[in-house]
Amino acid sequence: MALRDKLREVISTKDSPKKIALSFAMGIFIGMSPVLGLHTAIGVGVAYLFRMNKFVTIIGVYVTNPWTIVPIYTFATWLGAKLLGIDKIIPPMKWHAISISYLFNEVRFLLWPFIFGSTLIGLVSAIVAYVVVYHAVVKQRSL
Repeated sequence: MALRDKLREVISTKDSPKKIALSFAMGIFIGMSPVLGLHTAIGVGVAYLFRMNKFVTIIGVYVTNPWTIVPIYTFATWLGAKLLGIDKIIPPMKWHAISISYLFNEVRFLLWPFIFGSTLIGLVSAIVAYVVVYHAVVKQRSL
């Protein structure tokens, strides 16, 4: 199913425009959050807890998927590093000493930029998604 088809389903969901927009925006925020591997579970949990539309929330969560998550997280980490004043984000690598622990030690300083950047990108994206989806639902229902 194409993104356009999913968005049509979101817009035509039988809920209030506010609830649809809020559910989608929350899904977008959760999908871009730095909690790798837990997006779906958190999305369903938050939707259930706050009585949001679970389907619409999950569609928002799945905006980040295997095709989009790498560019989103890369940009978010870069942005977080820039906003936190970190200039050099790619450490020099000692290729002869590569191991999991070596890689972790070399990139652990990117943890805060990653958390800060992905949270910020998620927040901005959620606000934009709320406005766009709310107006799209209202417009579609007025036709």
